[in-house]
Amino acid sequence: MELSCGFPFRASALEKLRSFLFDCGLKYDDRVQYSVCLMDEEGRIAATGSLDRAVLKCIAVSPDYQSEGLAARVLTELVNQAGRNGQHHLFLFTKPANEALFSGFGFYPIAKTAESLLMENKKNGVADFVAGLEGPSFSAGAKNSGAIVVNCNPFTKGHLYLVETAAQQCDVLHLFIVSEDQAAKAAPGAIHQTSAFPADVRRNLVLAGIAHLPKVYPHPTGPYLISAATFPDYFLKDGPDAVPPETVNTRLDLAIFAERFALPLGINCRFVGTEPIDPLTREYNRQMREVLPAYGVKVVEIPRLESGGAAISAGRVRQLLREGNLQAIRELVPTTTFAYLETNYG
Repeated sequence: MELSCGFPFRASALEKLRSFLFDCGLKYDDRVQYSVCLMDEEGRIAATGSLDRAVLKCIAVSPDYQSEGLAARVLTELVNQAGRNGQHHLFLFTKPANEALFSGFGFYPIAKTAESLLMENKKNGVADFVAGLEGPSFSAGAKNSGAIVVNCNPFTKGHLYLVETAAQQCDVLHLFIVSEDQAAKAAPGAIHQTSAFPADVRRNLVLAGIAHLPKVYPHPTGPYLISAATFPDYFLKDGPDAVPPETVNTRLDLAIFAERFALPLGINCRFVGTEPIDPLTREYNRQMREVLPAYGVKVVEIPRLESGGAAISAGRVRQLLREGNLQAIRELVPTTTFAYLETNYG
């Protein structure tokens, strides 16, 4: 078998790969940065796999070459490439039927739905991550233990209102701040950061803004909630490659939250703000209302805080920042956030 690599593939080679995956019941993911194909003597694809940062996906073997160890060769090449990229904690996205196959290659299940399975190459990786969160024991015995998952790009008065309102309804409120920076392809094989505010800045702004709330415990999401592995479409919602909301499936992300976070932390309520602006987030909230109650987690939607007759949003703040209108931003963000913006953008 000849090994063919793409960073990623282009033109006719890409169309050939798309067609092969379609015949295998899979769809090529335009986010991948690296693909490998094993070609038979007639130039046909016998097996393939792709890499999207730390996520292995689009892995398939032709029915003509089953049980010949080709999946192992593909995985080995993908893992080696990830290592060359400095990625060692890896995730694998596949169909649930493939769990036994990839378990044999050192991957362990995180969560699955009827359509998809997410695995990682760390045994007990997600369980150890959750056990290591600061203050999870405070949920023990709490009648009302709530959670919010936020990006806060940047932290606004709308976010603060959501947290304060939720905290009034809880004994303990877990505030999960998205760890992953939004990223996009800058050139074949290259990645550039597109978050207006990097993860460490976003986290610091949240911590400063909620310092007066003793019942609120901030946590990172790590790679497990709203990440490139669990909900990659989220990071494209503001760009030209945004996925139509009606095609978005957030159920894997929600299953991870329910099974791996809510259950061990005793979380029985998840709070979200109503979403009048972003259709993808609105669809996420809708699926949340469908999925989480089956796990014993109530979903509470809190009306968005408004200013000047419009909902306060981080997107609105970013737009004003691009326009250089700091004074208009003052009404939309806490004093702690404004102090940061004034210092760094004034």
